Amino acid sequence: MKIGNAAVYGLGQMPGRDSLAQLAILSVKVKFGTAQKQIEKALDAAARREELPREEIAEIAVPNYGLCEVGVLSQPLGDQVAELTIEGTAGSSATRLSWIGSEGKKTKSVPVVVKRDHAEQLKDLKATARDIQKMLPAQRDRIDSLFLGRKTWAYSVWRERYLDHPLVGTLARRLIWIFDDGRSVRSGAWLADRAEGAPHGPGRLVDVDGRQLDVDSRAATVSLWHPINSASPPGAAATRSDVLGWRKFFEDRGIRQPFKQAHREIYLLTDAETRTETYSNRFAAHVLRQHQFNALCGQRGWKNRLRLLVDDEYPPAHRLLSAWNLRAEFWVEGIGDEYVEAYVLDSGAFRFLATDQVRFYKIGAAENRAHAGGGSYSTCGSDEPENHPLRLDQIATIVLSEILRDVDLFVGVSSVGNNPEWEDGGPEGRFRDYWQAYSFGDLSTTAQSRRELLLKLIPRLSIAAASTVTDRFLVVLGKKRAYKIHLGSGNILMEPNDQYLCIVPNSRMEPGPDGGRLFLPFEGDRTLAIILSKAFLLAGDDKITDRTITSQIDHWR
Repeated sequence: MKIGNAAVYGLGQMPGRDSLAQLAILSVKVKFGTAQKQIEKALDAAARREELPREEIAEIAVPNYGLCEVGVLSQPLGDQVAELTIEGTAGSSATRLSWIGSEGKKTKSVPVVVKRDHAEQLKDLKATARDIQKMLPAQRDRIDSLFLGRKTWAYSVWRERYLDHPLVGTLARRLIWIFDDGRSVRSGAWLADRAEGAPHGPGRLVDVDGRQLDVDSRAATVSLWHPINSASPPGAAATRSDVLGWRKFFEDRGIRQPFKQAHREIYLLTDAETRTETYSNRFAAHVLRQHQFNALCGQRGWKNRLRLLVDDEYPPAHRLLSAWNLRAEFWVEGIGDEYVEAYVLDSGAFRFLATDQVRFYKIGAAENRAHAGGGSYSTCGSDEPENHPLRLDQIATIVLSEILRDVDLFVGVSSVGNNPEWEDGGPEGRFRDYWQAYSFGDLSTTAQSRRELLLKLIPRLSIAAASTVTDRFLVVLGKKRAYKIHLGSGNILMEPNDQYLCIVPNSRMEPGPDGGRLFLPFEGDRTLAIILSKAFLLAGDDKITDRTITSQIDHWR
């Protein structure tokens, strides 16, 4: 910890803006509370030294890594030209390094002459690629968080920091933006000249129908487009078509957004939440893996403490929304009354959590709400109205939607219902009913969005003739059996007797025979990739050789 703090302090004192870029990465990637405080202090110090607005450092300090245009770096090395191209967002596949010889021929392999005569420059070039691969997901996550930042830019500033920035432009040119010139408010996106071969290459701003968008560069302000502003009343019928239009825009052109935007789930107030007034039970009564939940909280900007089997009080997991003066809370508590290995680790931390309410408070409201037992919390102390939870119908629709989307993500990823090996209900069979209900029950909002996409996607695949999307399942007709893959959990039932089929995905599970040619219009939904990979596998069930799978398929009960 001391070494880490010293390194962060050093970055804060280092002259120039290169260190700011590294601090910007750390502020997104490092979730440890003490480290976050040190990073914030270092950013404050650097902002004062460089005389930059603190709230704009994350935008201003992004380096261009020598990219000569959006997404492309060209560097001569002798009679060869190295071309580093950004093609994605995360991982080693985000960048591609190719070589152009004196005759103009392009190759992927590093020429021998470059290895021999330009070893140091080649090493630096590869290091640049690795830095870009780290910075891109950090910038993606930062931009994804702007939905709740109420952020707008003057058009010229937005072009400089986003659309035309050599690095950030590879993300910004795959997103939808709102342009407000005081007379009209229009949505637009970048449409590249396809001859250039990259969705973020040279092109123009267009509307949802692909028509060129003329923007008053002197008067316009720009903000990030969100479907809830298009999909909620008034005018729901007309604006719903706008959302569908943008989805079609990216699907038809094969442009993959860096995160869900056009296909983003929206969460509107339900009748049940109108009746409860100050809290939502939409995601109550789930069983989560605590450490996975805690990691997700950090990734999404939530504060949370690991629950231990000790006599202590734990505040709910929460996220501060400074732009709205709100604090969102998600109540969870540890499961297990006795110190037994099945429920508690050697460290004393609970393995599992039970979920409860989602609430909103004004920032600064009394935070001494203590655990009241029985899976609920109570408001203690002051009875002043400003210390009470807010009515949900007072919360801006975009705030409610984004917070519930986070909670849906927490449940969808960390629920024990996603574990294909828990058919027996886990420790002592305690969660059998929950696992069954979650694994094959009604779809969450995220799963419903997944279903809508599969309805469009399946007809384009090689397994289309063997596949059908129903209300909750992707049904695949194999040579031996028919299989029902749940669109929420990814778990599988085999027909005709709904026998459970356990297939444990690995961390690199990808769709099958169509491989890299399978297009998804956004990045980040691994469950969708797992569902598709299982579908490809089971469509050819007569070719499966893994005995752990074939023994289940061939066993009839």
